[in-house]
Amino acid sequence: MSTTTPMRRVALASCAGTTIEFYDFFIYGTAAALVFPKVFFPALGEAAGTVASFATFAVAFGARPLGAVLFGHFGDRLGRKKTLISTLLLMGIATVLIGCLPSAASIGVAAPLLLVLLRIAQGLAVGGEWAGATLLAAEYAPPAKRGLYAVFPQLGPALAFALSSTTFLIVNLFVGETSAAFIEWGWRVPFLLSAVLLAVGLYVRLAIEETPMFVKADRVATAPIVGAFRHQWREILLAAGSLAMLFAFFYIGTAFLTSYGTAKVGLSRSTVLSLGVASTVVFGAAIVLSGIYSDRVGRKRVVLAACLVSVPWSFVMFPLLDTGSAVAFALTLMVTMAIFGVAYGPRGALLPEMFRTRYRYTGAGIAYNLAGVIGGGTAPILAADLSAAHGGQAVGYVLAAFGLLSVICTLALPETRDRAMEPQPESLLNAA
Repeated sequence: MSTTTPMRRVALASCAGTTIEFYDFFIYGTAAALVFPKVFFPALGEAAGTVASFATFAVAFGARPLGAVLFGHFGDRLGRKKTLISTLLLMGIATVLIGCLPSAASIGVAAPLLLVLLRIAQGLAVGGEWAGATLLAAEYAPPAKRGLYAVFPQLGPALAFALSSTTFLIVNLFVGETSAAFIEWGWRVPFLLSAVLLAVGLYVRLAIEETPMFVKADRVATAPIVGAFRHQWREILLAAGSLAMLFAFFYIGTAFLTSYGTAKVGLSRSTVLSLGVASTVVFGAAIVLSGIYSDRVGRKRVVLAACLVSVPWSFVMFPLLDTGSAVAFALTLMVTMAIFGVAYGPRGALLPEMFRTRYRYTGAGIAYNLAGVIGGGTAPILAADLSAAHGGQAVGYVLAAFGLLSVICTLALPETRDRAMEPQPESLLNAA
């Protein structure tokens, strides 16, 4: 089988796919912060409705490891390309259906139940997406430029956050800041537009070929999850712990601060959304620069620097936010996302380099999505609850704890920059 897909096309396919998948994921987070408490949980009141809304946001993180196992199994057995097309379809369909859901006022308790089911489908899809997209880039890339090319799928979250915030901002400008139309139907527009992005993503991904490393593998694992945990369980757990801060910072920055900025700081919805768009420039640049720099100094050193900075910043951010200044909010958001970006950039190369070809999709995916449960799934819920009960500073202590966990785990990680990713002869590998 020929594998002559140009590197630029691979980069585009990996970036486009993660952009679309995370766009779908992020518009849910924005809607959970701005409208879902009123649309799906009106009987609970503002505070409890917000907690319940972020709980449905967190449901997807519980599904993400299952998605990593499910799609990792097929990705390691059938190939990266076919599996990535499946994750894209599942995410796109679930997102469009969320945009069509009736409110709790129309169908009662069935509305939040259906919302949770579709959120689980989103979690399964994104659980299988990240590992496949990064493998697509890393397994095609020249070894000396793996950090560079692996930033393309990593840019997906930055572009997706900008796109989701921009879409909500445009809708908000058209229907008005206080208009009931935003609650009734305006929030649905970004979800329904996902159908257009789905068509674009499928076109791009169908145009690429399977990765050379998968094609060259002398045999595939019959049970990738068994092989991954039998031979590389330590790498899975350490990688997950090292990623915990990254997820906590990212989802606090993209979801919780959207709610905090409007409800606690007192900023307008349009101001918060506009600053969210501006912050994507900062953390997009951080992703690119840190990924490229990791080709020079190593993945571990760059990631560790971001984890170390995250601990003191956790204690600074909420006192800064509580000054009530739009400038302070912008600074807090951008620094938080820059720390995330520096930690995130090298990950697209680091995790694929840690695992053997035959269960690389499964191992990298499980590690990444376990971290999503630890950091991304718990942080927004804890933040909403702790902020209501004890103020924003309590959230800072939680973030600092995640940062400390990631420092410890990153110190124990191996350096992978010079590690060969090519499949090894069967005689050198344990049977998986």
